[in-house]
Amino acid sequence: MEIEFLGGAREVGRSAVLVDGSLLLDYGILTADPPQYPIRDPEPDAVVVSHGHLDHVGAVPALLKGSRRPAIHWTPPTADLARILARDTLKLHGNGPLCPFGEEHVARIGEVEERHGYGDLFPVAGGIDGGGYEVTLLSAGHIPGSAHVLVDDGDTRLLYTGDFHTDDQRLVAGTTARPDADVVICESTYADVTHEDRAAVEEEWAERVRTTIWEGGTVVAPAFAIGRTQELLLVAHANELTPYVDGMGKEVTRLLQRHPAFLRDPEALRRATGAARFVTGRDGQRERIAADNALIVTTSGMLAGGPVHSYLPEIRTNPTNAVTLTGYQVEGTPGRELQEYGRMEMNGRVRPVSARVTSHDFSAHADRGGLESFLDDYRDARVLVTHGDRCVAFADDLREDGVDASAPELGQRVDV
Repeated sequence: MEIEFLGGAREVGRSAVLVDGSLLLDYGILTADPPQYPIRDPEPDAVVVSHGHLDHVGAVPALLKGSRRPAIHWTPPTADLARILARDTLKLHGNGPLCPFGEEHVARIGEVEERHGYGDLFPVAGGIDGGGYEVTLLSAGHIPGSAHVLVDDGDTRLLYTGDFHTDDQRLVAGTTARPDADVVICESTYADVTHEDRAAVEEEWAERVRTTIWEGGTVVAPAFAIGRTQELLLVAHANELTPYVDGMGKEVTRLLQRHPAFLRDPEALRRATGAARFVTGRDGQRERIAADNALIVTTSGMLAGGPVHSYLPEIRTNPTNAVTLTGYQVEGTPGRELQEYGRMEMNGRVRPVSARVTSHDFSAHADRGGLESFLDDYRDARVLVTHGDRCVAFADDLREDGVDASAPELGQRVDV
């Protein structure tokens, strides 16, 4: 196998791995200003998508330009989430140079997609007998529908981890899949972090919300629409908190309820959703809610856009209010600026934020211990470390521990 890294190598975002010039694993966007896409435009025979987050699936419609019609393989939740993300990208950047696809390319997805459940073995690019591959998707424990991708060409078994978590979340159970593999392409987002105990994180966040509201303040909880919004709804409901929910997370919550087989506890999500108050945004509703001593769960998780920009200007000057960051803030995003410097751009001007800003580790990724425990089963395999800010350092540590590990550079081709 020849593996080419078109994105996601020594960075977090725009994941794209090309196998033998034929099979593309993920094709995402790096959230930045302007957005960044994989370094070249491949023409694969087939595409397999690990999960429905923008940095893994966001650029997939661009693969359907002209006469190109590669088959696209994914789980049912990923298929639906991909369409939501594509429409949102078009709304933000469509009809311009910042978006590499149009409405017609999104519509073509239905012509080529194939949906698969966990554990299903399916042929790709002609199957093994036709010079292609057999592929299996296995639960990755990251978000509903997220998958490890196991690729077998008859000689080599490649495991592309995608994003994964080894611990249970309220929304999805942690991964237990450890298929045999000769080569592992492993994410490393939190390779230098040890997560706090999840129960303690939940209690700390709920107590911050309760205290702020009791003191007369409002809590804005920026959250990724996919996964994090639903996790916070579940945590809020378990702690008898009643949130407002705004942004794309509303649509995603409804969508995920249509895929109960990919949820850890569908009934718990149904109850939490029923107890929440979904925001329409009409007639000045957001301004009223911002003054309502309430919890507001809203997109975007990195403050790069969305309704959060309606709430923050309303609450930023009062130190009684709070902003609870609940996800990873990529360097260069407004969320990282707020997290590190207590300021961010609003309405074209950089403004200080006097509201209390706290960070809470609700990560859906494995931490250092989780990564090491996962890779313990692959000590005889070759490990290629990707999707992280410290890929090289983590690969070095793995080598010191006896693992054949390296961190490919962007654009590098590796023969395995």
